[in-house]
Amino acid sequence: MDASDVVSPPYLAGPLSLHPFRARLLQPSRIGDPASGRLFARPFRSVATRLQQWEERGRISTDPHAALYVHEYTTGDRTVRGIVGTLELARRATSRADSVVLPHEGIHPAQADELADRMEEMQLNPAPILLVHRASGTLREHVARLVGSPPARQFEDAGGQRHRLWAIRDADEAAPIIEALSGARALIADGHHRYAAYLRMQARRPGTAADAGLAMLVDHGDTPLQLRAIHRTLAGVRLDDALAAFSTLGIVIEFRPVTTAADLDPATVAVTDGRRWAIAHIPARPGTMVEFVHEVLLPALPRGPRAVGHHPDSEEAVAAARRRHGTALLLPPPTFEQVLDAAQAGRLLPEKATSFQPKPHVGVIMRSMRDG
Repeated sequence: MDASDVVSPPYLAGPLSLHPFRARLLQPSRIGDPASGRLFARPFRSVATRLQQWEERGRISTDPHAALYVHEYTTGDRTVRGIVGTLELARRATSRADSVVLPHEGIHPAQADELADRMEEMQLNPAPILLVHRASGTLREHVARLVGSPPARQFEDAGGQRHRLWAIRDADEAAPIIEALSGARALIADGHHRYAAYLRMQARRPGTAADAGLAMLVDHGDTPLQLRAIHRTLAGVRLDDALAAFSTLGIVIEFRPVTTAADLDPATVAVTDGRRWAIAHIPARPGTMVEFVHEVLLPALPRGPRAVGHHPDSEEAVAAARRRHGTALLLPPPTFEQVLDAAQAGRLLPEKATSFQPKPHVGVIMRSMRDG
């Protein structure tokens, strides 16, 4: 990541606060359906009108009462559960140590501006940003008690994701959950640019609905998101040049193929041009493997790369290396603790360093900024 291109979002002061709001809920048959994307299509200023039209046609419902929500979704055999509310944004911290929301990737200011403009035109938060934390025992007990009761809404969407929703409308019931959240500190799992866009909107229009943004807080100790690797391709870098860089760094190379990226242990990198394969055994060092690649390996290359590609799928990375006469680096996934340590230390990981999965499909819970 080029430090001249990216910045860290502003720090958010505590306590971390999620507040009730009136959710807009897309019809289950429309969730996970690519055709529903036209609801959020240009011109963005027309989205609010489209929402109203879809509501009149029964495609969207609006909760008549404000609530905090617990949203549980299941993709395949993995279930994720989180508390959904509006994240209070008005308080800024002066230092990372005081911030209750921790980014681990930098953001491109122009992209955050564009997203802020789009949400202002739509008057909508179409999906929550995903935050991850380790809940207190008290908070976990409250959530466990709630999900032991029948959900307010339960369905399988058009994309095959299964959902259960509980709405906490009673203020006395919501109060202990809000109180238990007050000591939380959360890592951004997905939505760095949307989070930065939230903060831009709040700075533009303080004292309005922009003082909050839609967020989902997932307890990593209860239903953790899965961290996957995002592999690299180095355009214009020959395999022999990559191997020479490893040799210059004194790193042991083993020549053998890798069946899948799952074969990699946390201290290895697979290196291939799609024809020949090698395994690099990286000595123990602080930080993530993707930081090693960008901070140590790339500067050691005799030339290049012309560009660095990002690939969540290892087979796609290998195919791209073969097609572009470059080299693929298949990386082990970082651990949650490694990402959290980087964020707490104020380090920005390289662009597209993490992939937290699965994400909820868009449309399960939306927030109209016209409702406050």
